[in-house]
Amino acid sequence: MGSRASLNKVLLIGNLTRDPEMRYTPSGAAVCTFGIATNRYYVASDGQKKEETEFIKIVAWNKLAELCSQLLAKGRKVYVEGRLQTRSWETPDGQNKQTTEVVIDDMRILDSKRDFEGVGAEEYVPPVAEESVADGATAGQDEKEVEGKSSKKKDAKPDSGEKKAVKNEKKEDGAEDDVDLDDLPF
Repeated sequence: MGSRASLNKVLLIGNLTRDPEMRYTPSGAAVCTFGIATNRYYVASDGQKKEETEFIKIVAWNKLAELCSQLLAKGRKVYVEGRLQTRSWETPDGQNKQTTEVVIDDMRILDSKRDFEGVGAEEYVPPVAEESVADGATAGQDEKEVEGKSSKKKDAKPDSGEKKAVKNEKKEDGAEDDVDLDDLPF
């Protein structure tokens, strides 16, 4: 008897073509849809360099859907992993429709908020800390004032409030969003 094994796995890296759309099913499950564009470069038979773009519909469910809705915007570069799915339905006027989409189970943001210059970038406002935990500087102080404070702080242990501020600063900085392409599984 032959093997019954099969594989339906899709790995994509591309840029969002539109902002994610979030909806909820009647049972309350979150569904987020968005599109990404992938580019392929090749040399045609006439020797000219060509670029081919594919536009792919992406669907995320539940917690991943909520994360995609909150973190993604048009222009962001993402890595998604999932499976192909084809759906068919009939429109109210009797026409049969069909679509193929990628249902994802993993998503990684590949650009940082600092580097992001897409359409939604003007909505992103970097956080301005009133006091930097590392050196004790406020936004308006000059270097000499900062040097004096940092030498005093080196010997002192940060209290729990400062530790939380550092942790929150790292999260807001977008450092966790940076992904090394060498870490991807392909």
